[in-house]
Amino acid sequence: YVSAEEIFTEYAYFSSYSTSWIEHARQYVEMIIPRLGLDKDSLAVELASNDGYLLQHFLPHGVPVLGIEPAKNVAAVAIEQGIDTRVEFFGEESAHRLRQDGKRADVIIGNNVFAQVPDLNDFVRGMKILLSEKGVVTLEFPHLLRLIDENQFDTIYHEHFSYFSLYTTVKIFQQHGMEVFDVQELPSHGGSLRIFARHEDNSDLPITDAVTGLLDVEAGAGITDLDYYRNFQARVIRTKHKLLKFLVQAKQDGKSIAGYGAPGKGNTMLNYAGIREDFLDYVVDRNPYKHGRFLPGTHIPIFDVDKIEATKPDYLLILPWNLRKEIMEQTAYIRDWGGKHVVPIPEVKVFE
Repeated sequence: YVSAEEIFTEYAYFSSYSTSWIEHARQYVEMIIPRLGLDKDSLAVELASNDGYLLQHFLPHGVPVLGIEPAKNVAAVAIEQGIDTRVEFFGEESAHRLRQDGKRADVIIGNNVFAQVPDLNDFVRGMKILLSEKGVVTLEFPHLLRLIDENQFDTIYHEHFSYFSLYTTVKIFQQHGMEVFDVQELPSHGGSLRIFARHEDNSDLPITDAVTGLLDVEAGAGITDLDYYRNFQARVIRTKHKLLKFLVQAKQDGKSIAGYGAPGKGNTMLNYAGIREDFLDYVVDRNPYKHGRFLPGTHIPIFDVDKIEATKPDYLLILPWNLRKEIMEQTAYIRDWGGKHVVPIPEVKVFE
């Protein structure tokens, strides 16, 4: 067990280094403002607001915003952009402080933070306290059904304390007097859910067919059956063997291999498979905060993306495979020397 304070007080992930994620955030804002009728008298609060990647898109519309971000180094970037940000962890206590300051949120946003909360009850209680009477909570998180069905075992790592199905999410919110009334399935992070929740006594927002339909899909898949999870382990082992087989053969053929990205999911996979510098010469990342550092456990060095053109590797292993399309477009130049992209999940695949 690693505490949230140890992980998140200083954080190496800056959301704005993903072009596709910035666009995802912009599209969300363009959707949510008219859907909820947000205006200059509203308040949009984002939990784990990072470097302001999302809240910045509200500003041109004149919608007031507030970010809650525990990592002071990341929050500083948002503050420099003029985004009102409080450096603290969110929960019941901080929600009460915000209420005392006259804050009530018309929308509470949490993107890829729900899985990273060690005390879920405290977190949801906090949202209920802060949410206005007719307000809406939207959360995005990797869908457990996709994680299992598509063999996304590398999504399991220290930062994630929980993994959610819609079934469990509905129960958590009901426990605290709230109701999940709508859900959207998204392609982000290998398959995510965006849930919409409200106070249980807000009858203005009825529960949609999307919620009941997805609950039926999860039940049919066996999400509440232990055998569903036991079968997952066998598939994970097969993927590990296939990846090692590819790497061993490539090295025996005298090929050079570099990694693209230094994400949490990559660390899970590399350490699980025992992949170190004997297979992966180095990794690169767009985030300068990571340059000159090493991946935990494997101690593979992290460089700027310029290293790719300087060394011309034969294979580029994409560790944040959920951003495969974006990364392949950004590094299409490796084809100039015959380089090929490789993704490890859900199965090893080489792109010619």
